[in-house]
Amino acid sequence: MDNWTTIKNLKKINPTMGTRTIARLVGVSRNTVKKALQEDGAPIDKKEGVKKLNENIEPFEGFIKESFLKKNLKASRILKDIQSKGYQGSTWALYSYIRNELKPIKEDVQGNNKKAYKSYSTNPAEQMQFDWAHYTVPIDDKLIKIYIHQTILGFSRLKSFVVTLSMTQSDVFTALEDAFNMFGGVCERIQVDNAKVFVDNASINDFKWNTRFLHFCGFYGIKPTRSLPAHPWSKGKVEKPFNYLEEHFIAGNEFKNFEDLQQRLKVFQDETNTLLHGTTNEIIIKRFQQKEQEFLKPLPFDNITGEIKRYVGFKEEFRKVAADCLISYKGNKYSVPHFFATKEVWIKVVYGNTLQIYSSKNNLIATHILSLGKKEIIINKDHFKGYRKTNTTISVTISRLVKRFHNYINIHKFISNVKVQKRIDPATHLLKIANLFEYYDDEDCILAMDECFTLNIFNANIIKGCITNNTTPKRETINLLNIDLPKGDIKRDLGDYKL
Repeated sequence: MDNWTTIKNLKKINPTMGTRTIARLVGVSRNTVKKALQEDGAPIDKKEGVKKLNENIEPFEGFIKESFLKKNLKASRILKDIQSKGYQGSTWALYSYIRNELKPIKEDVQGNNKKAYKSYSTNPAEQMQFDWAHYTVPIDDKLIKIYIHQTILGFSRLKSFVVTLSMTQSDVFTALEDAFNMFGGVCERIQVDNAKVFVDNASINDFKWNTRFLHFCGFYGIKPTRSLPAHPWSKGKVEKPFNYLEEHFIAGNEFKNFEDLQQRLKVFQDETNTLLHGTTNEIIIKRFQQKEQEFLKPLPFDNITGEIKRYVGFKEEFRKVAADCLISYKGNKYSVPHFFATKEVWIKVVYGNTLQIYSSKNNLIATHILSLGKKEIIINKDHFKGYRKTNTTISVTISRLVKRFHNYINIHKFISNVKVQKRIDPATHLLKIANLFEYYDDEDCILAMDECFTLNIFNANIIKGCITNNTTPKRETINLLNIDLPKGDIKRDLGDYKL
């Protein structure tokens, strides 16, 4: 085949070149040259025969080509996909087909620009690395931006994946703490990049760590180290697995909701940690359990509660709990245990979808999934167990209001809205409103209720603000001209005026 091509090319370039010269240059006989010049098509090598596609590969050929050439999926991911579709062939057959038939095509189009770096080896429990990447994935038929945080132990390559909907320092600390708890300890040092959550000034001459990150590391007894810009090999252990994550988890997947994404990511994490690592040539989880786990530094422990401590070195936002045991956050209200009513608490958002509420003593007192709506009230009924309710019968108060404002067309709707918005203790609010109305004329009271419909807020405080700012309490008027004065002489003993 190669000789035939060479002979044809020599003759095409040098039409006057004779068969003897061509035979000498190519190293074949003159008859071979003559035969090659006479044939229009390339000869078939009888020893090789015509290459035939593996019968197990053939039904999946189109899918494999699309996955490798268009979607840029790795062979291991493609193998997993076609096995789920019924592939019965061997791993070698697929890898051989991709390597010999498809990889040359991709390299011709894209070129091979990969750079290689020498692997950096660490001792057990010496170093762990952290990084994150963002992706846009379909969640509940909507494209949502997510952040996946990865922490990896440098010796065993054991990995922790945590997904969040936001990217704050609190999210990073939460992801790290989840990883530490999964590992059951920490390494001597942690390798990070120059992101703002870690570094205030990345300049070599004036480098400065972020103060909160230093406090976090101090809490766990970890020494922070950073990767310099343009030094990808220093965090290669954590950056390489992101390629595997993209190819075997992110690509082509859809999720029902955020909880579904979290659960499936944990399944993927556990599966990944049971694989044979190409560099260590050991099962990741076994290498960790047998050679690294015992050397990890223990996590901070609370001897009083008997639980692992978590870092609470800073408080993000303060809130004051209202008398109805609710706090406000981004247009919605969330319940707090009733004995914290009127007290100050602080809040923390984790994973971008969970609201944690802490007492002033840093104890976690409530957890809620954040609502995506507005003006909603999210209640945990356990927060109101033992809550002292008013002795006022709500039906009596409603009867007072309906009887007095029976000509007001929206009175029943007004009462219903108060009950909905203040459903924890509507009796108290309706009683306050009814008592306040006793000091004002019907017209002023109705104007205040109409204002509640305009604002779409129904409670005693709003009524009080509307009615006191725009009206004057009714008083008994006295007409001095109509007073009936006593008739006749009025005499009084002077002794009445004695001091």
